[in-house]
Amino acid sequence: MKRLIKKQVLIPILALTVLVGASSFKSDFFEIAKQIEIFTTLFKELNMNYVDETNPAELMDSAIKNMLGELDPYTQFLNEQDVESFKINNSGEYSGIGALVRSYENKLVVVEPYQGYAADKAGLKAGDEIIKIGETLVADFDDNAGELLKGANNSTVEVTFLRQGETKTATITREGVEVDAVPFYDMIDEKTGYIVLSRFNRKASKQTQSALQDLKGRGAERLVLDLRGNPGGLLSEAINVTNLFVPKGELIVTTKSKVKKFNQEYKTRNKPEDEDIPLVVLVNGKSASASEIVSGGLQDLDRAVIVGARSFGKGLVQRPLKLTYGTQLKVTISRYYTPSGRCIQSLDYWNRDEEGNAVRNTKFNEFTTRNGRKVWDGGGIMPDITIESLKTNTLIDALEANNIVFDFATDYYYDHNFDSVEDFNFSSADYSAFKSFAEEQNFSYRTRTEEVLEETINSDETLLGPEIQEKYKDLLLAVNRGKITALNTFQKEIQKNLEDEIITRYFYREGLYKYYLDHDDAILTAKELLADKDKYAEILK
Repeated sequence: MKRLIKKQVLIPILALTVLVGASSFKSDFFEIAKQIEIFTTLFKELNMNYVDETNPAELMDSAIKNMLGELDPYTQFLNEQDVESFKINNSGEYSGIGALVRSYENKLVVVEPYQGYAADKAGLKAGDEIIKIGETLVADFDDNAGELLKGANNSTVEVTFLRQGETKTATITREGVEVDAVPFYDMIDEKTGYIVLSRFNRKASKQTQSALQDLKGRGAERLVLDLRGNPGGLLSEAINVTNLFVPKGELIVTTKSKVKKFNQEYKTRNKPEDEDIPLVVLVNGKSASASEIVSGGLQDLDRAVIVGARSFGKGLVQRPLKLTYGTQLKVTISRYYTPSGRCIQSLDYWNRDEEGNAVRNTKFNEFTTRNGRKVWDGGGIMPDITIESLKTNTLIDALEANNIVFDFATDYYYDHNFDSVEDFNFSSADYSAFKSFAEEQNFSYRTRTEEVLEETINSDETLLGPEIQEKYKDLLLAVNRGKITALNTFQKEIQKNLEDEIITRYFYREGLYKYYLDHDDAILTAKELLADKDKYAEILK
């Protein structure tokens, strides 16, 4: 029996060795082969000799995830379900209930039902907590229970959920769901068009082009392209979207890698849709990857004015590599660089701090656009015009991470009624109610100041003495009190997030975008800028 197992183990070792040797004749070839052999023999001996029964699949899954966790968060192992989800994200089409859900240990929370799709038609609302799917309790399901909501067109699934403490059930008929890259476009005024580009799936450039053509047919002579909240997607679509506004043959992005075949230059290949229309691109801290390729490229070529807040800062490129049994490795293969030569990656995953966290870049290198304007690398795309209400900070991030805004919006929805988006008004009394709600949740977040003070207080440095130590403690208490005060200091930023979340509950995404046209700071700023030809031209000089 042992001899048979040995043969079964040695075969993949040899196969892996051949693959490694075929792909790279580097000096570390022996070290790679050595480590593979050590791990394989360890894995075999562990599973054969451990005191209790082991689950080889779970052990291997844990080993792979911990190994990849030492790299960057974008290098991931994709099982068969993950591969299917990856394809869906890129295609923008799937069959299911038509809702965005968030997974927890014992429940699924509906984050957003898509207007007109199955979950919406069945009456599900944002904030509903799904606890049972069919006969399966979510708490008893080991894998992602959200997969149970997917299924063939016209098949049904019964869900049991909690809403405001009351248990309800709904039968949902699954259907085909199309996720548009451009969920909304319209005219801001008689001469200014507005396009929301929410993701870079395979529909991105075609839908953006179609929207632009329609808006121009309706009189648009200038354009606002909204990339806020767009997490990215396909690199090819980022090039194609940029190509709508710049001539054929323009260099948009360069990728650099240790593997020569991944060193590439990506240029526009098509005739542009309109290379002259005045253009403003909106970004924020959730605009990442492909969004930064588009906004960075248009900024470097002086083709658009960037308005909003500093973008996320993801300058890393991934590619899926096929493995055995239908699995894949999504691996970071290169860094990308905008036309001016800057890489806007903001986090350094290869030089971490003492707690193992990626270090944020604080030293930026200066580059110049085609017209000689100064731009910088290392921290996302910095807008030409900053909108204060779009900025984020530790407090705002903590409110989101602890679902404070989301949960308040859920309660608010069931306590207030609005007949139309024009009637919506979030009053000062509403914000006071939010502050009380936030304090009651007792959510926590740590500022850098706190970390330094706590390190000092807990240090063994006897030179400080008890009196100085007490003063540090007083400072720490003052910082904690200041956290509550910060809800007032950053009211404008927080209230925008609240309004966005609440309006979506009543009027879906379409209603939110319509509200933006008359109330959003970034859009109003872009509209004013585009109407002032001299100011627009001056910024791009």
